[in-house]
Amino acid sequence: MDFSYTDVQQMLQDSVQKFVQKSYDFDTRNTILNSDEGFSDENWQLFAELGWLAVPFSEEDGGLGGSAVDLMVIMEEFGKANLIEPYTAAAVLSGSLVAELATGEAKTMLVESIIGGELLLASAFAEPGSRFNPGSVATSAAAAADGDDVILNGTKVAVENGPNANKLLVSARESGDVRDAQGISVFVVDASTPGISMRSYQTVDGKMASEVTLTDVKVPASNRLGEAGAALPAIEVATNRAIVAVSAEAVGALEVLLQKTVEYSKTRKQFGTPIGTFQALQHRMADMFIQCQLARSIVIMAAMALDGDDSAEEKARAVAAAKSRIGKAIKDVGQEAIQIHGGIAMTEELDVGHLFKRVTALDLAFGDGDYHTQRFAQL
Repeated sequence: MDFSYTDVQQMLQDSVQKFVQKSYDFDTRNTILNSDEGFSDENWQLFAELGWLAVPFSEEDGGLGGSAVDLMVIMEEFGKANLIEPYTAAAVLSGSLVAELATGEAKTMLVESIIGGELLLASAFAEPGSRFNPGSVATSAAAAADGDDVILNGTKVAVENGPNANKLLVSARESGDVRDAQGISVFVVDASTPGISMRSYQTVDGKMASEVTLTDVKVPASNRLGEAGAALPAIEVATNRAIVAVSAEAVGALEVLLQKTVEYSKTRKQFGTPIGTFQALQHRMADMFIQCQLARSIVIMAAMALDGDDSAEEKARAVAAAKSRIGKAIKDVGQEAIQIHGGIAMTEELDVGHLFKRVTALDLAFGDGDYHTQRFAQL
């Protein structure tokens, strides 16, 4: 089977690499990380100009094809650069949900605004107690007395990009019990709508996130994406694409951790000799290489499954298998990188520690390895 990149994929990879080499070194990233916004709007507009924000969308929607393999290529390079911009939250997860649910003129306007870089979205799915199940929704959506509006009440947690989002995609229940598959809808809600309160914070890896509380938030019923109560399948599709995206990002970050660990072992001396000559450390770094290769292979498999004609269940199994394996690779490669570097790896001045924080967060994103191992067994 031919795993070589197409011309378009090679162009995507080259464009990200050139951007990183020119404008995204370690010091620049730290400056962006410590800014009030936590990301660079200038970079985001550049992403739009370069066409990167169009990658998650199909040609019918005005994008570059919507291929999961194309997305994997660009996310792997983002992982190597430890990119701080909210690409997965705003373009992949939220963008995929808009593409799956929205219709007509509303869809056209939303997608064009996302691709153009004018609209920053955040998806508010997770709730206290829901763990990683997007179908566990206690937030309520009740029809207002006038019949033209909907009243939202509930709490959403770990809303990545919440502090900077222009609009929120809020999952809410219009009927049924908390864990029923039917009855869940998604509403587009302006972040400044009265009744919305946010507690914003910076996550361990430097990303911006919020806890969002909705108290009698009134939104027009026309802001509902898709049919009432039928949004869960689309949420699951968007989440699977986001899982492949973060898994590919983790692969890129792990490859850099391996590379930097090998380089460090050639210069760090103990007992007058480079530690890379110690056979025990050579074996450990060989194991790191194997884990990186296994992780990359299974992410390719998951991306190809999403692009193929498999059933929704088979696609979900492939994604769960990938996230499970990625979780193991993150623990093995990340922890070995820290241990071989020693105490210096935990300082803010070395990028290894920042990469370790990022892959640790990626392990937890949309469910850790243990969760997806169990999910795979149940599918």
